[in-house]
Amino acid sequence: MPALPSDFPTTQVPFNASAAELDLLTRQLRLKLVQMSHAAGTPHLASALSCVEILVAAYWRVLRIDPANPGDPGRDRFILSKGHAASVLYAALAARGYFPPALLDGFGHHGSPLAEQPAPGCAPGVELATGSLGHGLPVGIGMALATGIQQRDYRVFVTMSDGECNEGSVWEAAMFAPAQQLAKLAVIVDYNKWQATGRSNEVMSLAPLHKKWEAFGWNACEVDGHDLNAVAQAMGRVPDGSGKPVAIIAHTVKGKGISFMEDDNNWHYRIPKPEEVAAAKQELGLA
Repeated sequence: MPALPSDFPTTQVPFNASAAELDLLTRQLRLKLVQMSHAAGTPHLASALSCVEILVAAYWRVLRIDPANPGDPGRDRFILSKGHAASVLYAALAARGYFPPALLDGFGHHGSPLAEQPAPGCAPGVELATGSLGHGLPVGIGMALATGIQQRDYRVFVTMSDGECNEGSVWEAAMFAPAQQLAKLAVIVDYNKWQATGRSNEVMSLAPLHKKWEAFGWNACEVDGHDLNAVAQAMGRVPDGSGKPVAIIAHTVKGKGISFMEDDNNWHYRIPKPEEVAAAKQELGLA
């Protein structure tokens, strides 16, 4: 397959894309997120940038899906519970071939199906309306329970923010899933160490997050959330033979990939200016 152009791909990037192609894709996705935030005037850019590799690992290395048949009953389910980062989900789905990338140009604009946070059935491949934090895992558990009831073999992956782990509904769900032996269920925590108003471990006592999930009966592990292969390997082991649901604590950097946004919580709400879009493009090697 020839090398991808520097612009955002206009045709589907296939599941068997090479490592070099996926490296380029992660940079293209990051630039697209910056451009979408600027064009729509929408916040939460840094939260989307921190989980790019998680979505690339899922959609290009792990998920058993068919973009031409998004409603396939046997498909793996991917829920982006941190719905404020919806732009990265939309961009990944477009690059994977679920809908034309041109639809991304309307993100966050009046009348566009791609709202700032996902609405029910807003676009092919969007499994759930998310954004009210703490709901993705309980719904994912319902989907995982359905695999046994329907005698199907699909897996359910739920990506959450670390701040989302403040929600009581998360821990009720975390107790329930092991009790039901939902081994085809996995949580990926985008552990970028920030939430809206401060450091996650200062707002609430999250650490040691890996041990908390383990104590609740999950088979938990920690990975570098920007190491695409490490994330893909951890997700690809689901179910892992333990009979337990899997919790993957992915250590990430908020604003990853753009030096002046990295680990700066101002970018939870800031909108990039034209010169910052240009600087991001230059840094990502796509100018």
